Amino acid sequence: MAKKSPKKLKILFAASEVVPFAKTGGLADVAGALPKALRELGHDVRIVMPRYECINGEKFGIKPTQYAVNVDIALYNHRGEIHESTVPGTDIPVYFIDNPEFFHRPELYRTPQGEYWDNAERFIFFSRAVVEMIKEIGFQPDVINCNDWHTGLIPVYLKTIYSGDEFYKNIKTVYSIHNIAYQGAFDKSKLLHAGLWWDIFTMDKIEFYDMVNFMKGGIVFADKVNTVSEKYREEIMTPEFGYNLDGVLRNRQQDVVGILNGIDYSAWDPRTDKLLYSNYSEETIEEKENVKKKLLEENGLKYIEGVPLLGLVSRLDDQKGLDFIAAIIDDMMRLNIQFVLLGTGEERYHHMFNHLKSKYPEKLGVNIKFDNKIAHNIYAGSDMFLMPSRFEPCGLGQLISLKYGTIPIVRETGGLADTVKQYNFKTRQGNGFVFSGYNPWDLLHAIRMAADSYKNRTVWKRIMNNGMKQDFAWEGSAEHYVALYEKAMGIKQQEQ
Repeated sequence: MAKKSPKKLKILFAASEVVPFAKTGGLADVAGALPKALRELGHDVRIVMPRYECINGEKFGIKPTQYAVNVDIALYNHRGEIHESTVPGTDIPVYFIDNPEFFHRPELYRTPQGEYWDNAERFIFFSRAVVEMIKEIGFQPDVINCNDWHTGLIPVYLKTIYSGDEFYKNIKTVYSIHNIAYQGAFDKSKLLHAGLWWDIFTMDKIEFYDMVNFMKGGIVFADKVNTVSEKYREEIMTPEFGYNLDGVLRNRQQDVVGILNGIDYSAWDPRTDKLLYSNYSEETIEEKENVKKKLLEENGLKYIEGVPLLGLVSRLDDQKGLDFIAAIIDDMMRLNIQFVLLGTGEERYHHMFNHLKSKYPEKLGVNIKFDNKIAHNIYAGSDMFLMPSRFEPCGLGQLISLKYGTIPIVRETGGLADTVKQYNFKTRQGNGFVFSGYNPWDLLHAIRMAADSYKNRTVWKRIMNNGMKQDFAWEGSAEHYVALYEKAMGIKQQEQ
């Protein structure tokens, strides 16, 4: 049970996607789970997000309210109706800002042909509508937690246009960076569309190579900044990983912290997971093999005792290190292993894996789609879980796989480096297999080491147990967020 905080904070969590309403990536998982953990700590937390076309209003009990906001963008007025529901199974209010022109589209941010042409206007509207909404509904938060580039303008608005309004005077902002590679950089004309002025179009504020950068605005104008692991905090302050914002972050490094994402064990627990072919625990770990058998069968593969199964659930693009797999796949297949993957992404990877499936029909299971049930069973039924990412701000897959007794094989970067430690055969410490070089041959070496270790059942069970007993619940991370909110508010931290 989470310990209650001495001061009850009012927190607004602003995000472009939130589980279970709408999701494209890890941001949605955080936005769905962290507010629940904050509520458990005793805080008044509320969520605001766009009302996308894909959100089933009937399923989630979404109702219109009497409130609406009006936002001017490039001389045109856009109205946002405020709808309301709660996070399922909780009393956490969720506000949906509804504007059919901007949000009633098949996808959240893009089509297969590319990003929506008006993404700048869409999230200018959303950011300003959030600021207008809180006054309209009479909710004055202590802190607004903004997330990624889509909400980067909220701190900008509070420090500029709305700074003279008494209602907003004491509201602080925390800006959370989930992936610095996606920044919301647009033509500088969008500054005026946003109702902002050229006095902030400077190198030390929102200007970025003669463009306007929404994420930079969030970093510069927020009271505090965080990212989703300690290692990733270090990485994004370097030219290699900072995507040209490393200097901006170094200028604010005293205000930037790394807080590791947690995992929602109500959704991810092999003992209770309703999507699994069989449930199991550390005490009944032999049941895990039944999940593996069924998973292999569903993928048209034969179960062979003693042959390890490597799993991958991922967005299919270069960030995830899939070009490494392309380089070593023939060597991998010569090892005595089977491989099942699930994901969608770049077309070339769709073609590559479908081709490899026809080349290795007895060793490779390929699912070019997203299917939640298959995902859960890959995490549970695989013996090893592959995450060779070029960069990984936090990563959720390795946290899930550890809980499910599936040994992660990861590159030493970001949150992967913070959570997966190389197994030491002498000390018997560690929970996975780690490689550091950004090249396919280091990955192949790690896979070979894992495959060899699998043959020793005593060693393998020890690594599994090391992982399964770890706790990455959101409670601990939520307490770090509260401490950050209090720092933003100028509340002195008490000694524990």
